[in-house]
Amino acid sequence: MTVRTLLPETSIPGIVGHPWSAKADKIQSVTGIMLGCFLLAHLHFESSILLGKEAFYQVVQILEGGMFSETGHGFPLVTKVFSVFILIVVMLHAAVALRRFPAQLGQWRALRRHMNGINHKDSHAWFWQLVTGFILFFLAPVHIFTMITNPEIGPHLSAERVYHANAWLLYALLLPAVVIHAMIGLYRVAVKWGLTANRSGLRKVIKVLIIYLIAIGSLSLISYLIIGSDLTLPIQPFVPE
Repeated sequence: MTVRTLLPETSIPGIVGHPWSAKADKIQSVTGIMLGCFLLAHLHFESSILLGKEAFYQVVQILEGGMFSETGHGFPLVTKVFSVFILIVVMLHAAVALRRFPAQLGQWRALRRHMNGINHKDSHAWFWQLVTGFILFFLAPVHIFTMITNPEIGPHLSAERVYHANAWLLYALLLPAVVIHAMIGLYRVAVKWGLTANRSGLRKVIKVLIIYLIAIGSLSLISYLIIGSDLTLPIQPFVPE
């Protein structure tokens, strides 16, 4: 096997140049952009907890359509339905991305030799996207299924999940993996489809975004841990004053 079969822009043997390969590339790019943009919005919505319980509560009510409720309380069904939609997009994205995944031990060894022998920043970025994608294959569905089966969101209910149900263990692993994967993915889409020629400048922007998003995500997680540690079971939903 040559090094060429391991480069990011190749396809599985037998379908190189096949129309399906081009369609799969487009599907992977479109779903990747959708998930990357969703992550940007999601982490910022979550970080509203840094402004206090009241701020996070109001954000949740808006996102769940509280303006259409007589009581002003949102509909958890909105979270459930949207989580199902995101799961479908994730599954579609993973399905078309797996065709580029080294499936044999020999391919991994050849990839390691290739990575050690060159200093190509885009190839190294693709390698880390590959590693984080493998991690997300196991972690992301767990988080999404949790939101489907238990869509109740709020300062106290979310803190209960994080602290009392020990979900912080999952989120501590999920956060850096999903941020690195998504931001590198957006970078590669921008380069692949000719949206920018300034790769060096875009890489700097992506690095800043990665640090920033992991920072606000970590601070939000810490906030939930602090809130959860002050709550006693059974948890009572937050009620604004």
